[in-house]
Amino acid sequence: MSLRNIAIIAHVDHGKTTLVDKLLQQSGSFRENQRVAERVMDSNDLERERGITILAKVTSVVWKDVRINIVDTPGHADFGGEVERILSMVDGVIVLVDAAEGPMPQTKFVVGKALKVGLRPIVAVNKIDRPDARPDEVINEVFDLFAALDATDEQLDFPILYGSGRDGWMAESPDGPRDQGLAPLFDLVLRHVPEAKVEPGPFRMLGTLLEANPYLGRIITGRIASGSVRPNQTIKVIDRDGNLVESGRVTRILAFRGIERQPIEVGEAGDIVAIAGLTRGSVADTFCDPSVTAPIQAQPIDPPTVTMSFLVNDSPLAGTEGDKVTSRMIRDRLFKEAEGNITLKIEEAEDKDSFYVSGRGELQLAILIETMRREGFELAVSRPRVVFRQNGNGETLEPVEEVVIDVDEEYSGTVVQKMSERKGEMIEMRPSGGGRLRLVFHAPTRGLIGYQSELLTDTRGTAIMNRLFHAYEPYKGELAGRTNGVLISNDQGEAVAYALWNLEDRGPMIIEPGVKVYQGMIVGIHNRDNDLEVNVLKGKKLTNIRTTSRDEAVRLTPPVRMTLERALAWIQDDELVEVTPKSIRLRKRYLDPNERKRMSKTKEG
Repeated sequence: MSLRNIAIIAHVDHGKTTLVDKLLQQSGSFRENQRVAERVMDSNDLERERGITILAKVTSVVWKDVRINIVDTPGHADFGGEVERILSMVDGVIVLVDAAEGPMPQTKFVVGKALKVGLRPIVAVNKIDRPDARPDEVINEVFDLFAALDATDEQLDFPILYGSGRDGWMAESPDGPRDQGLAPLFDLVLRHVPEAKVEPGPFRMLGTLLEANPYLGRIITGRIASGSVRPNQTIKVIDRDGNLVESGRVTRILAFRGIERQPIEVGEAGDIVAIAGLTRGSVADTFCDPSVTAPIQAQPIDPPTVTMSFLVNDSPLAGTEGDKVTSRMIRDRLFKEAEGNITLKIEEAEDKDSFYVSGRGELQLAILIETMRREGFELAVSRPRVVFRQNGNGETLEPVEEVVIDVDEEYSGTVVQKMSERKGEMIEMRPSGGGRLRLVFHAPTRGLIGYQSELLTDTRGTAIMNRLFHAYEPYKGELAGRTNGVLISNDQGEAVAYALWNLEDRGPMIIEPGVKVYQGMIVGIHNRDNDLEVNVLKGKKLTNIRTTSRDEAVRLTPPVRMTLERALAWIQDDELVEVTPKSIRLRKRYLDPNERKRMSKTKEG
């Protein structure tokens, strides 16, 4: 059976995973009466909750006796490391673009990588049924984008389809016909995408995706570049430099058939398979026959730009809500994560109780923390910091991102002002249809940490922000930090409604009555710029005299809700976020007030 390997590239929310659902349905991968979850490829809980793809996944369909392996890729640049490796497995890409929004930054990020590898794209304009669809302008924008990314003449001569992934149709014209379903897309893939490339020689495969399976151990997914592999065959693993990592037997070969992975007796060159049985081989290693000496060249990965400290939770409430609290458990979990995700870098601090975790962006690190807390971990994390570099002249360089903000015209002034405060330079400003403007900035990553929630507040939730790593540029200077101080609990116990009510004129609270607090824990936001220690445990003095005064009923203002991402962005360098399976608490790094004073004096000195 002949093979085609394709990846679907799109910006987040442009409909990749929904389109894959329909491709699977229309190719007969599901039984007529099979119950299938919506967005079947988004398999982990966090992906379903947030509606984003975090991990790349492979599926396959059969169309007219040709097997098409389809890779669903993440749209967020924070998970771009997944995408870069996947492009080495495929021979063609479908670039999916929203008919109203047009090509967005993450589309640009992945398409740039795909064009560099020499892949010829198919452009599919999705969501053509939107009332604000503008397909002709969007196609012009896609062409301009490809040209700006140095596409070859062959790549610029791309075929175009229009349709709706949700309704399950594609056609060569925006008006249809709509009755052929996705057949035009399948046929175009067979015509336009070359057959899977096969090189002569013994078995070789580049490891692309890694996962741990409780029954089969480590499973490595990749495309077989040459030769074939069978169960019980002895193979070896070599790293990028050709050094031997390990030798071992293949215990199981799994191929992607629909949404299931099935064991097969032989993996042929050109197919994407997963192999089990090796204990140390990792991503970017070459899995090969013992006679092979030269590794397959792996794509270099963009460096991490943001780092955070993960610390053992040492608060008075440590160990009361989670069961994985020791530094050894946290260390093992982080190093296991780094094995499968090569964009993460883990370093152990000298005290062995804290770890520096570097990644692509705060979303990637927040997803890791959220996954760990769901597994029962308790830990404390610091504010994200950017990774600086030095150039040859000793000048400090910092990461700068390209930021694209779509916003209603009435709010554009506020956005421009806030971005300039954060050292953002405006590059472009143009209408994007429907009374909205598209603003493009180059801004330092430091300034963007925590801006997402502020932007939504400023624009009443109507703005859409997208970010993409641009380059390392000279240091832009100091940024204005948080202007408010915090309210800190001065004792341990349970917060009392009466005490919180009395403190409301000091500033908004971030906790509710009945919440357990301890000395050094942050309970509210101070109206002024200094920190203030307060007593949230003080109940009302009770007497047997009844009064009708208005302080009988305590009516509290609802507290400010601190999600994990918001808390990480809001804290200062001397504060930590305590993360447990049940709670997210904010605290000072040093809980004792005398120690805090002493540390602040030594810093000033």
